Amino acid sequence: AWFMVLIHGAFIVFFYQLYFYSPLKTMVFDRKLKNKVLKQGFLASKVPQDLDAVVVGSGIGGLAIAVLLAKVGKKVLVLEQHDWAGGCCHTFTERGFEFDPFRCVVDQLINGQLQWEPLENPFDKVVLGPPENRRIYPIYSGKKRYIDELKKCFPGEEKAIDEYVRLSKVRNKDSVYLTDVVSELTQNKDLRAVMSYIFGTYDASFSLHSLLLWHYLNGAWYPKGGASEIAYHMIPIIEKAGGAVLVRAPVNRILLNDVKEAIGVSVLKGQEEVHVHAPLVISDAGIFNTYERLLPKNVQTMSAIQKQLSMVQHGDGGLSIFIGVDGTKEELGLKADNYFIFPENNLDELIDGYMNGNREESCKKVPIIFVASPSAKDSTWPERSPGKSTVSVVSFANYAWFEEWKDDKVKNRSIDYKELKEAFINSILEAVTEIYPKIKDRIEYVDAGTQITNQRYIAAPKGEIYGVDHDIARFNIELNATIRPQTPIKNLFLTGQDVMFCGFAGRVKNGNKKKE
Repeated sequence: AWFMVLIHGAFIVFFYQLYFYSPLKTMVFDRKLKNKVLKQGFLASKVPQDLDAVVVGSGIGGLAIAVLLAKVGKKVLVLEQHDWAGGCCHTFTERGFEFDPFRCVVDQLINGQLQWEPLENPFDKVVLGPPENRRIYPIYSGKKRYIDELKKCFPGEEKAIDEYVRLSKVRNKDSVYLTDVVSELTQNKDLRAVMSYIFGTYDASFSLHSLLLWHYLNGAWYPKGGASEIAYHMIPIIEKAGGAVLVRAPVNRILLNDVKEAIGVSVLKGQEEVHVHAPLVISDAGIFNTYERLLPKNVQTMSAIQKQLSMVQHGDGGLSIFIGVDGTKEELGLKADNYFIFPENNLDELIDGYMNGNREESCKKVPIIFVASPSAKDSTWPERSPGKSTVSVVSFANYAWFEEWKDDKVKNRSIDYKELKEAFINSILEAVTEIYPKIKDRIEYVDAGTQITNQRYIAAPKGEIYGVDHDIARFNIELNATIRPQTPIKNLFLTGQDVMFCGFAGRVKNGNKKKE
């Protein structure tokens, strides 16, 4: 009973406790110490004795439940297949540029152990149309400011905007598509697109969209020192209770006893298996990985498991571009804000054509580009990388376009794969340099992360960065009653975004409405 209370309330309690937990603040920005904390490699000798629980995956969901358990004195081991802990909250360095793979899209958390810096206001800008007919609509934080500025952009649409805000506050439209709501409110296609820009498509639940809208109306903030600071401050809490977070620890299966109860996990160390036993196994690996990769075939076929799998599908695969630029934010005109770029205002038509097209043509017409400068958001950046800046882009692509190369060796994939990546990069760079023209001739590094990159580094089955698809079916009452933290396997639990929704945003909304 104590565990179910913890795991159901994980995100509310976790972020509340982080807010008041401050002893680790003095550790910010010590690079060597951070590496030591985030990169502890797996060895059998490092596994704590008498574990209370083992967590598969060190994404924010896995670390969150591990911290909660540690707070009540439980000894927890977190195992991460990658060589950095933190899931999407990790960094990598290429040619002197430090990148957070999803720093642009990771919704900022609450004020706690970290120092947080506000973004510009407007924090988002929605760009519609080609360069010769570009319309840029600013999105401001603060309910009144948001409404007032939107009305300035769309005179004559005051009634539609007021009703949109009213409906979004009610949040009782789980089974209503966003497109149905905005289409009834206005005939202005630009306004419809601006009302829907967070998703880049109308094919989403209006209620989920409303949660994100109101989350950001309270302001957008950025973690001082970057996203890796989040995991960096969580791990010592786990260690203080006798637990550990170990990387390069690929879990290849969940161990079951004769009556099909979870009793631990198996970790691949070279060609050998190391068995780690614990009375509770908590998976932050996602529902597909947990059920289809970590359980034996005869258990996967259980009707209760198959029912859960039949209720969800893979989300769209993420596509990221990392750009390193010579120059400071002042020299390059970079600010602490975000751009959502769309070729036009017919969002669903653009996205359907893109996803259903062939890769050679679709790479030339990416329908949604999210772009921002992480370095411009972080006041500590000039100390770490003087005279340098970064720009990061997030979009999405069809997994099938890259699937044929999924088994190739990392960093040594075929020329065809590299050429396809290059085509996407060039197309996206054209749009990005129209927004940031001063970076065009000062780019020193650029590379892309595709769906198979996501498979490799965050173990996303189809390259999805938001877990299972967040279409309207995701909010079906039966689905939410069926897919819970407790699984059909005794002592095996799920955590993370597949249990709730949409990465950080859904979790943080439960925890704190004023900071992100």
